[in-house]
Amino acid sequence: MVFDTLKQAMGGGDNLNPMLIAHHTLFTAREKIDLLNQLKAEANGALAEGKPVDFEPEEIDRAIAEVREGVESGVGTETVLRGDF
Repeated sequence: MVFDTLKQAMGGGDNLNPMLIAHHTLFTAREKIDLLNQLKAEANGALAEGKPVDFEPEEIDRAIAEVREGVESGVGTETVLRGDF
């Protein structure tokens, strides 16, 4: 799972949540949306199989909406690696 590596990079599983991904400065808006959509697909798959999920699809949807709102207002379209740091 891609999120195992991401969790480790962000300091452990407790530090990873949809809103943190939505506000992370090292990801572009496109990368955030892609990660959140992957997370949602995994959550929906787990729910369909009757397995527990770390995050409800609704929570992920809220994070996706926040990223989109940020893009509409011109925030989050570039990473800090492009010279903003």
